[in-house]
Amino acid sequence: MSDSAPRRARVRAPELIGKGGWLNTGGTQYTLADLRGRIVILDFWTFCCVNCLHVLDELRELEEKHRDTVVIVGVHSPKFVHEAEHQAVVDAVERYGVEHPVLDDPELATWKQYAVRAWPTLVVIDPEGYVVAQHAGEGHAHAIERLVEELEAEHEAKGTLRRGDGPYVPPEPEPTTLRFPGKALLLPSGNFLVSDTTRHQLVELAADGETVVRRIGQGGRGLTDGSPDRARFQEPQGLALLPDGTVVVADTVNHALRCFDPATGRTTTLAGTGHQWMQGEATSGPARDVKLSSPWDVAWWNGRVWIAMAGVHQLWAYDPAGGTAQAFSSGGGTVSVTAGTTNEGLVDGPGGEAWFAQPSGLAATPERLWLADSETSALRWVDLDGHVHTAVGTGLFDFGHRDGAAEQALFQHPLGVTALPDGSVAVSDTYNHALRRYDPATGEVTTLATDLREPSDAVLVGEDIVVVESARHRLTRLRLPEEAVRVEAVAHRTQRAATEVAPGRLRLDVVFQAPAGQKLDTRYGPSTRLLVSSTPPELLLDGGGAGTDLSRDLELDPAVPEGVLHVSAMAASCDDDPANEYPACHVHQQDWGVPVLLTEGGAERLPLVLAGMDA
Repeated sequence: MSDSAPRRARVRAPELIGKGGWLNTGGTQYTLADLRGRIVILDFWTFCCVNCLHVLDELRELEEKHRDTVVIVGVHSPKFVHEAEHQAVVDAVERYGVEHPVLDDPELATWKQYAVRAWPTLVVIDPEGYVVAQHAGEGHAHAIERLVEELEAEHEAKGTLRRGDGPYVPPEPEPTTLRFPGKALLLPSGNFLVSDTTRHQLVELAADGETVVRRIGQGGRGLTDGSPDRARFQEPQGLALLPDGTVVVADTVNHALRCFDPATGRTTTLAGTGHQWMQGEATSGPARDVKLSSPWDVAWWNGRVWIAMAGVHQLWAYDPAGGTAQAFSSGGGTVSVTAGTTNEGLVDGPGGEAWFAQPSGLAATPERLWLADSETSALRWVDLDGHVHTAVGTGLFDFGHRDGAAEQALFQHPLGVTALPDGSVAVSDTYNHALRRYDPATGEVTTLATDLREPSDAVLVGEDIVVVESARHRLTRLRLPEEAVRVEAVAHRTQRAATEVAPGRLRLDVVFQAPAGQKLDTRYGPSTRLLVSSTPPELLLDGGGAGTDLSRDLELDPAVPEGVLHVSAMAASCDDDPANEYPACHVHQQDWGVPVLLTEGGAERLPLVLAGMDA
């Protein structure tokens, strides 16, 4: 390394191995040696994880700007059983517009080699094959770009940089009417409105559910209002019909709510700025001034539009100006948080204390707002007093397909919920490829239909139910059966190995090194935050709660053999330029759920890398 080059820790990068092989490479299988001379960024992701989807979006600009020196490789590392299916990974790569090679690693072989502990994690490998940085969570694109520019200069000077086309080969487009549709609703005309998510459009279909009446949106990514041929969306999902006949759209990757008027065909923006909300920013105020985070579904309930804010594990609401739905077309209105703390998990109680995990589906009845809480594989509901309850589901790591009494029934990453006329609800049990039913009167869960392909929503049409069969790119009509289908019960736990730790004192170190050219922003007090809790709560005798130090001593109860440590960390760093009175600042944040097994002789220190390298 030349004297002028920055000195940084370098660890030889382990080989890239994955039983599913490589996608987006035209069939070529790669090794790290094949990528020598390029800056390689490994993105450890799984397609259920909304934070991983945020990082995919964060990396797009970097990927475009440094296309001849940087190769991003998505290492797909599944949480759910369904995500270990190769075809499901193929689908996800197209669904989310991944334009770089992806290694399908269903057995987490590469994840273990790189000692990854959280989705998403980014690892930077220099052109000589050494790991030079690791980042967990979101908000790191600016730091990685700075590092990439340093590595380009350093290895250009050494003669070890190889420029040129990367290994990405786009797949052939498929000529289907819809492409990974997300949600649907029945319009008063009897037609269907469908969010055609991967094509960034809304599509109106005739009552047969197949014939295209019109497309709304140009079909490319963007945030533009106007007529059907001018409007632009970005991976739209949820749809809700309002009392005035307009439709509110959860425009997920634009972090916005849009309003579509079927009568005029025009789309306007109701809420959001087009930028993603980050910790510490406003959680209420004029709707067009407040940032949102991956709104996934919407429902009209008790005079407000409720929002499943998947990106921050909360429910929000949009309140129209003057409190009437007629005010929608005129804009105005406010947004505010209604439930959830931004911590990821399953905790019931008053809205302000509840925890969610990527709420992704909503359905309103007069007494209850039902929600599909996808990452806890749970069906939950909010009562009229704003209290949150769980009908089915136990936490982040338990899932499966099991009918029977709600206390022991299991779903697998459900994305949709539909209220049925008898007071029960249908659950689009996405990763089980099934439509399930929960009856509050009996407390029983049954299966209505199987052999669907990633159902993400369903709409009641008379005595039929029309399912959005997302990975078959179609709407599928089913007769609501009187008798449920019987299926063999299966239960799963996430296959991520538990970390063996010693009972008693455990040193928790969140590693954060400010990116080059930046420093921690301490102008207004501490710029770091650490929040620790556990499932079960009894696991943690001491060390829980919030603080500003990124290192902490925890005390684990030897009488609790295993559990999960929930760690949420945030650090803000700013450009270190004394001449600039208003330096640009960046927030880095990540939530970890670390399964632990208390074992004599286990580790006494738990390092979690937010950014940098663990010494």
